[in-house]
Amino acid sequence: MKNICIIGCGLLGSSLLRRIHKKKLAKKIFIYEKSKKNLKKIKSLKLPGIIVKKPEEAVVQSKLIIFCTPMSEYKKIILLINNYLTPNHIITDIGSSKLMSTKMIKKTLKKDIFWTSSHPIAGSEVSGPENGKEGLFENKWCVLIKEKKFNNKHILFLRSFWKKMGSKIVIMSAKKHDQIFSITSHLPHLIAYNLVKSAQDFEKKQKYNILKYSAGGLRDFSRIAASNEIMWRDIFFANKENVSKAINLFINNLNTFKKDISKKNNKSILKKLVQTKKVRSKIIKLKQDINKPNFGRD
Repeated sequence: MKNICIIGCGLLGSSLLRRIHKKKLAKKIFIYEKSKKNLKKIKSLKLPGIIVKKPEEAVVQSKLIIFCTPMSEYKKIILLINNYLTPNHIITDIGSSKLMSTKMIKKTLKKDIFWTSSHPIAGSEVSGPENGKEGLFENKWCVLIKEKKFNNKHILFLRSFWKKMGSKIVIMSAKKHDQIFSITSHLPHLIAYNLVKSAQDFEKKQKYNILKYSAGGLRDFSRIAASNEIMWRDIFFANKENVSKAINLFINNLNTFKKDISKKNNKSILKKLVQTKKVRSKIIKLKQDINKPNFGRD
């Protein structure tokens, strides 16, 4: 492969960098990172790649361009590189929400340039290049977004690229993607943030030091709630309609649990608990997690 440009080198960007380097998938890997803190870490870690001060410096020398920044940064960067893009460039990203970003990209990109969006379902509550892992994408799903107007060569190229990253590939529309991930990813993160905030509010009101008594539930939710705040703000805003619908569904179900508890409705609540318990078995069967108690902790 010819040269690759990674725009944004945090957790995911640096994981891609490590994997591309190990698999020798590019002659040169260019890195554009505007965070001085991250740049310092990239240099101290001696990560492979050539750091550029301006993204256009890397774009003109690269075939594949991968956006690994928060989605709120996309437009600014596109405007910087627009005049340097050609139909030969393959452009993708790793964003977790697609519909609104796809519309913005179409409006901002100059004509005859294709952007084929990707979403590798991999990550962690930690961020920064120091936490990147070469095997982060191994056996994880990667969604490729296919809209009415698409470049089949670019789809095939990215399918091959993500397979080399270790990922399993699925193709869907931006609309379907955002609906699915509003429930499987975006709502769970929002619930985690809200649960931890509720614990903080309770602690402040009651003046109890409750955090040192954190049971498994609060502890595990706090891990999710430690995720990057800028990234998740962008996701919630970009997928606001689907996230709002997911919140409404959650509130409705929460209210039925509340009624069952207040009325001591044994039959109804047991039915719900048994039905939802089955989901864990299905997730393990689909190899989305391991079958170990306490999430594999000792």
